[in-house]
Amino acid sequence: MKKLREGVSTGSCMTGGAAAAAVWLTTGKCPDVIRVDTPIGKTLYLDVIPKTPGTCAIIKDAGDDPDVTHGSEIITRVDLLDEEGEIRFVGGEGVGTVTQEGLKLPVGEPAINPVPRQMAEKALREIIGPRAAVVTVSIPTGRELARKTFNPRLGIVDGLSVLGTTGIVRPMSEEAMKDSLLAELDMYARQGHTAILFVLGTTGENALKRHFGEFKCILQVSNYIGFMIEEAVERGFTHILIGGFAGKLVKVASGTMNTHSHVSDGRIETICTHAALHGASIGTVRRIYDCLTTKKAMEVVEEEGLMGIWHDMAEKAAFYCRKTAHEMAHVAVLFLNSDNEILAMSDNTPDLLKEVCINE
Repeated sequence: MKKLREGVSTGSCMTGGAAAAAVWLTTGKCPDVIRVDTPIGKTLYLDVIPKTPGTCAIIKDAGDDPDVTHGSEIITRVDLLDEEGEIRFVGGEGVGTVTQEGLKLPVGEPAINPVPRQMAEKALREIIGPRAAVVTVSIPTGRELARKTFNPRLGIVDGLSVLGTTGIVRPMSEEAMKDSLLAELDMYARQGHTAILFVLGTTGENALKRHFGEFKCILQVSNYIGFMIEEAVERGFTHILIGGFAGKLVKVASGTMNTHSHVSDGRIETICTHAALHGASIGTVRRIYDCLTTKKAMEVVEEEGLMGIWHDMAEKAAFYCRKTAHEMAHVAVLFLNSDNEILAMSDNTPDLLKEVCINE
């Protein structure tokens, strides 16, 4: 199998641009290539695009990771002040602003994370010593690209975040997705929430809002149900409601906590089992077993008058989720059908709704 190519974080690009700009200001010449030392000990050599004296750009190379910022120009301007003092960071065009408490940065600050700031300050101190400076970072395409990221959900407005804890982008989109989910979960935890709604995606979120109104906090967990339950419990969450399309959550009723198709399936087999437990004939079980999609299987279940199986599966899914939470949190599961109507729910769902809904 081909080894996937690593990339360079936005924070490393900012650091390289800042260092090159400082070299330009202090020597009168802009370097063609700039060295960046990453927090994990790797050394990068980045090509520099000179703009104006004190302003340099680096093109973001995300390697083989599906990063929306790949190919973006990260522009960094350094203004040196006459006195000694701190290095201040400013968000320019396309860099977002923090508007919600609970992130690693205060409200009102540009979304330039702590590690990139530390990297840039370390690099600049080697060039400018104790002088005060202002570092302004811009990503011209940032406002548009931010719509494709988790930033709007995190309360980061008008642009992208400058990220990177290692300085390197490793081509593991699943790990990047989990990191993004944990950032949102951490924010809610710091805000003091102990009850949360987990949904699989936007469609389920919109459907549940239509049915129940607004929620205190909602997190789209994609396929990582078990992982996010464990992480939520670790952060002190005590009430978790999970809602989504039954065709996906059926997997959870079999004890599968990662619902991605490359990890597991077993949906049809699970529906067959519950149909049989409800007295379905061998012929009916065979009809369900031969279905190629869960939607078709759901049609057979309805035709055969077996709709009670969905409540049983919601109960079973909630049981497995509570086991995953080590019985340290109340967990309920709600199934939606293909029309985004309520199909079934575990018995404790009304109690959980009282905890997670704003209007309850």
